[in-house]
Amino acid sequence: MTEPAVPFDHLVARARRLATGPRRLLGLVGAPGAGKSTLAAQLVDALAPAAVLVPMDGFHLAGAELDRLGRRDRKGAPDTFDAAGYVALLTRLRHPGPDVVYAPTFDRRLEEPIAGAIPAPPTVPLVVTEGNYLLLDDGPWTGVRPLLDETWYVHISDSVRVERLIHRHIEHGKQPAAARAWVLGSDEANARLITATRPRADLVISC
Repeated sequence: MTEPAVPFDHLVARARRLATGPRRLLGLVGAPGAGKSTLAAQLVDALAPAAVLVPMDGFHLAGAELDRLGRRDRKGAPDTFDAAGYVALLTRLRHPGPDVVYAPTFDRRLEEPIAGAIPAPPTVPLVVTEGNYLLLDDGPWTGVRPLLDETWYVHISDSVRVERLIHRHIEHGKQPAAARAWVLGSDEANARLITATRPRADLVISC
């Protein structure tokens, strides 16, 4: 079933309603390449300075740890993230104290997480977080959804999404054949898992 497109100004208005009063958390979720990172950044820009973006990708396990665990060839799967750490950070963001909370980011050039890169001052009323597994009902990931005031699922056609992902992997150094193999293997396995969580979203956005 194809959802009708939601105008961007309607999304901004809905997010702005969350950005009033005490701290609120908005989550954007979708399969790899769906466009959730771009939409999250656009929303935060439109709401500035009342919103801050805290991506889930900052909780990728470091490459050395993936090697130790034998999971580098599945990077991006649920068990290649520090899910419990992500839940702990969202909990701190949900109940801000007097101090700035610092969140990690993910550097795609290095393919590594970078700690303490994103400041979230307690005076900012809305935290926007985006990632693949915000609605996953398994293991530590079950702790994410209860901390979010709303979760929006970002959908795009599989054909567009797959080609976008292949191009992204090529841009970050993979050879075209290797990029396609990774997308059709690891990324698509993750995409199927994420798609199954779509019914738990408060809003589905078709891009």
